[in-house]
Amino acid sequence: MQMVTYWKRAVLENYANFSGRATRPEYWWFFLANLILSVVLGFLPFIGNVYSLATLLPGIAVAMRRLHDTGRSGWWLLLVLIPIVGWIIVIVWLATPGNPEANEHGAPPAAVQGAGDSLPPPPPPPV
Repeated sequence: MQMVTYWKRAVLENYANFSGRATRPEYWWFFLANLILSVVLGFLPFIGNVYSLATLLPGIAVAMRRLHDTGRSGWWLLLVLIPIVGWIIVIVWLATPGNPEANEHGAPPAAVQGAGDSLPPPPPPPV
């Protein structure tokens, strides 16, 4: 269910929003949902091409917001134009944890702000 939620957040709510920050789960769940839909719709050439074009802009936007969360400019996404080496660098940056404090791109997303503050206590051992 998270996959659908994050896909809707990236595609429908933030279609071309290049400002702000995106958490790791937001980016990777969107990526997984987009990959699955692209593979399934790839068997229908016209519909698959329309879907790919329709999700190109949200995909770039969520990747830029993800780079903003790590404290980098979205322009670093252009490294993917360098074969293999550029892809590896960008994938590593997209997978690194975001900065827990505010940066020039805004405050951390709400899901991250309280994530490590108060963890529930572990359950008692069985008797």
